[in-house]
Amino acid sequence: MCNANCVIFGVKNLNDPEVRGKKVIEVGALDLNGSLRPVVQKLNPVEYIGVDIERGPGVDRICRVEDLVKEFGPESFDLVISNELLEHVKDWRTAIANIKNICRPGGIILITTRSGGFPYHAYPHDYWRYEPEDMKKIFADCEIIALERDPEAPGVFVKIRKPDNFVADNLDDIGLYSMVSGRRKKTVEPKDFYRLHYRKAIIKEKLKNILKSLFE
Repeated sequence: MCNANCVIFGVKNLNDPEVRGKKVIEVGALDLNGSLRPVVQKLNPVEYIGVDIERGPGVDRICRVEDLVKEFGPESFDLVISNELLEHVKDWRTAIANIKNICRPGGIILITTRSGGFPYHAYPHDYWRYEPEDMKKIFADCEIIALERDPEAPGVFVKIRKPDNFVADNLDDIGLYSMVSGRRKKTVEPKDFYRLHYRKAIIKEKLKNILKSLFE
C-alpha cells in the first residue's frame, strides 16, 4: 500500500545506483491506492518481488514480514521497501529484524508508516504509531539518510543504509504508541483488546465504513 506522498518520498530518495541491476523486495506490496513499484522498475532492477499476506495487484508471493528471512534467506536484497505496513504488525520487533536481516550490507531500506493522530484503520489490524524519534532509536544500528514527516497526514518516512559491519541492537526496551491501549507500550497484551479505547476505535471505524458505503 502507498499514498502519493509515499511515492514522492521514494522518487526523491532513491537514485539510479541504488536500484539499477539490484534485487528489490517490497513488503506489504498489495496495491490498494498506489504503489512505488512503477517508479522503481523504471530504474531497471534485476529483480523486483512484491510480498503481502494476500493475493492481489502488486503481489508476487504470499509471505508475512515476520517470515522474510525464513522465506528468502538473510542478506538477499539490495533494496527493501515497506510502505504503510509496520503499523499493522503486532510483533513489530520481529518485523523490523526481518527487514534489516534480508537487506544486504550496504543496502537500502525505505519505510513509510503512520504516526500519532492518524485514525485507526484495520488491515486486518492496526496496532502501532511511529514517530521520528522512534525511528532514530529503532535504526540506531544503521545509517539514517533521510527522515521526514508525511506533509499531509500523520506519518513518518525514513531511508536507511545498512552498514557493512552491521550488528543488530536490542530493541526490547523501546515502546511505541499502541492503538489498542491508547498509550505507549512495549507490547500488546490480550487484556488491551478489552479496553474502552480499543472498543471505541473499532466502533468509530465501523461507523465510518457504513457512512462511506451509503454515499458511494
